[in-house]
Amino acid sequence: MSALPPLSSGTLMAGKILYDQFISGNRTGLEPVLMAACVPARPGQRVAEIGCGAGAGLLCLSQRITGLNLWGIEADSPSAALAQHNLDANGRTGVTLLNVYFPQSLPPDLPYGRFDHCFANPPWHDTDSSASPMEQRDLARRAMPDTLESWIKGATRLLRYKGSLTLALPATQMAAACTFLTHARFGDVTLCPLWPKIGRQARLMLIQARYGVKSPSRILPGLVLHQQEGGFTPESRTVLKEGSPLILHRQQTSRI
Repeated sequence: MSALPPLSSGTLMAGKILYDQFISGNRTGLEPVLMAACVPARPGQRVAEIGCGAGAGLLCLSQRITGLNLWGIEADSPSAALAQHNLDANGRTGVTLLNVYFPQSLPPDLPYGRFDHCFANPPWHDTDSSASPMEQRDLARRAMPDTLESWIKGATRLLRYKGSLTLALPATQMAAACTFLTHARFGDVTLCPLWPKIGRQARLMLIQARYGVKSPSRILPGLVLHQQEGGFTPESRTVLKEGSPLILHRQQTSRI
């Protein structure tokens, strides 16, 4: 493997996971940690992260659930190399990384239709927005007009019948995501708002759906991330720092 660009060292989940990032470029937010917390996987199942970046989601999911067969798909070669570096540093063996554009360049020998779960935080900045001078940051953040739809359709090539897809998206894309999921034969669409603080609008959403089912959609009470006086709420801290699951499919819900 070629030498990586300069890295900054840190941790995830209150020091449980060693995690290096590029000093310059896209930085990891809360999204992969939260997605990994709500993937409803069980030991022995196959899980793919689409756009795995430096591997935060894969690391957090494997910290919470052992014995998974994990795959990561990442278009940016340096990011894929950094993901492998982080997986190695934490002793995560048996994780398969594919350095390909999704879904256009999926190899023909990939075992389609056999993943139990997929999760992704697709690029969502408008294609007409100013491009970042850093290719890695631009690839991770700026979407093409069909990015969200193509990623949702592409997930159907990976998932088994009734398999789950978990997405982290801005609230502004909620309507489009629900439309694309329905057109791609997903049902049981569950929306979980992420409130910055009590009384604030949710800017981010977790959306989970299952392929090939017709169950009705649901809106959950959601998760408040920060206390009014600062710091994480006790509920979000158990998820982000302690590795507790964020269960979407069993909470009390209201139908839409």
